[in-house]
Amino acid sequence: MKTSRRSLFALAFAALAASSLGDASAAELKEVRIGFQKAGIQPAVKERGSLEAALKDKGLTVKWVEFAFGPPLLEALNTGNIDFGYTGDTPPIFAQAATANLLYVAALPGSGKNEGIVVPANSPIKSVADLKGKRLAIPKGSSAHNTAVAILEKAGLQFTDVTAVYLPPADGTAAFAGGTVDAWAIWDPYLALAEKSGARVLSFAGDAHESIGFFLANREFTNAHGDVVALLNQTFAKEAQWANAHHDEITRSLATATGVDPAVVTTFVARSVFEVTPVTDKVLAEQQQTADRFHKLGLIPKPINVRDIVWKWSPAS
Repeated sequence: MKTSRRSLFALAFAALAASSLGDASAAELKEVRIGFQKAGIQPAVKERGSLEAALKDKGLTVKWVEFAFGPPLLEALNTGNIDFGYTGDTPPIFAQAATANLLYVAALPGSGKNEGIVVPANSPIKSVADLKGKRLAIPKGSSAHNTAVAILEKAGLQFTDVTAVYLPPADGTAAFAGGTVDAWAIWDPYLALAEKSGARVLSFAGDAHESIGFFLANREFTNAHGDVVALLNQTFAKEAQWANAHHDEITRSLATATGVDPAVVTTFVARSVFEVTPVTDKVLAEQQQTADRFHKLGLIPKPINVRDIVWKWSPAS
């Protein structure tokens, strides 16, 4: 009995110590690390200092960490090297399948026009059905990966009907320009740049599925600092409302950040919508369909339930 009581006391003391450490950790938070890509409203929000202003009253500073696309951003989120970040729909599916330490915290519905499959101007490929047997460049595990699969399925093709050539965006640019691939599944600004050079869009993402992006956060960070995550969501939501009425400023900011011709940026900003919402049941159903699609293809090893890693956010909170 003494041993049992001693063990219970030790466990209670350990729990109290852990709780105290957690409180201390929360009290010591001084900086919020935001993973971002040079897309959407993110460069403008960074330039405007909106997050910095929102977090100032909490005594927090902001560190912006840039990523080329979603998968490496989520790896940094998983390992705790960043706290909060944005990706398209597919990277979180692969991350959850690998038991990554993260949560969906908000959704960013898209227009469906900022991503698609393109072919060169002189390509004999005239329809999605013509892609059968062709080499299709795809950034693996990205939103464009899901878009490619969805577009092919709608045209009555299996993913195995094409030869997938997995390339990150920069390498995909070179492969497409050099003619070593027949088509390319990609997002803006690469999509708009390809169009400017004469490429034809076979199909936009929105022709085949709902286009949704997400804000995600490290699980431990969210559990310890839910008020900060909610404030980040709310601030981005207000900035999205501002962006819809200020396309000229979004265009200028993106052109400066990316070095892309402002005329090209104008093209994709004009076909964009900017919105930040909670992860609704409708969004969850679409994301679950994406997860099921990749499991069926054997690209993730086991079924996952997207709802298991969703953090509930109320904009009124």
